Amino acid sequence: MTLAQKALAVHLFTATGAVFAMLAMLAAVDSEWSLMFLWLVVAFFVDGVDGPLARKYDVETNAPIFDGVLLDLIIDYLTYVFIPAFALYESGLMDGWSGWVAIIVITFASAMYFCDTRMKTQDYSFKGFPGCWNMLVLVLFALEPHWLICLFLVLVLTAAMFLPIKFVHPTRTERWKTVTLPMAMGWVIFAGWAAWVDFDPQSWAHWGLIVTSVYLLLAGAAQQVMYGKEG
Repeated sequence: MTLAQKALAVHLFTATGAVFAMLAMLAAVDSEWSLMFLWLVVAFFVDGVDGPLARKYDVETNAPIFDGVLLDLIIDYLTYVFIPAFALYESGLMDGWSGWVAIIVITFASAMYFCDTRMKTQDYSFKGFPGCWNMLVLVLFALEPHWLICLFLVLVLTAAMFLPIKFVHPTRTERWKTVTLPMAMGWVIFAGWAAWVDFDPQSWAHWGLIVTSVYLLLAGAAQQVMYGKEG
C-alpha cells in the first residue's frame, strides 16, 4: 500500500465508529444496555487507536480530501454524548424532571464544548472536562447510585467543561503517560468486562472502573497543582 492509501485507510477506520454508534443506539432503543455499552467500548477503542495512526501516516498531508478532525468529532459526539445521555434518561437512572435536566444540559453544553477552539492545552491535554459522558454513564450503570448523586455529577462535570481545569489525554499528554495509558487501557478492559457480565455487582470490574475512572478524572488537575497552571 502507498502512503496515501494507508492514510485513507485510517479515515475509513475512524468512520467505523459511526457504525458502532448506530449499533449502540439500536441496542439502547431496545433497552439492551449491556450490548449498548459493549458497542460503545468498541467505538472508544477505535477512537483511542485512530489518533496515533492518523499522526503516523500524516493524514492531513496524505489524505487531505477528508477532514479527520471533523470526522472524529462527529462520531465522538454520538458515542461520547448523545447515546450515553439517552441511556441515562431512558434507563430510569435519571427520570422525571432530573432526567430532562440531564439530557438537555449534557447535549447542549457538549455541543458548545466540542466546537470550542480552546479545548486543548499546550501539552495536548484537554482544557475542561472533555465530554466523556460515555465513561461516566457506564460507571453509573455499574454502581447504580441515587438519582441525586447522578444529577450532582452531571452538573459538576458540565460546569467543569468550561473551567480552566486540565484533563489528561491518554495518548497525547506526555507527563505521566506511562501510568495514564495503562489506566486508560485498563478502563476499556474493565468497562467491557462490566458490560459483558451485565453489570453484576459482585464483579471485580466495578472496582477496576472506580480506580481507573478516578485517576483519569483527577490526574490532570493533580498535574496542575504539582507543576503549575499548564501541568
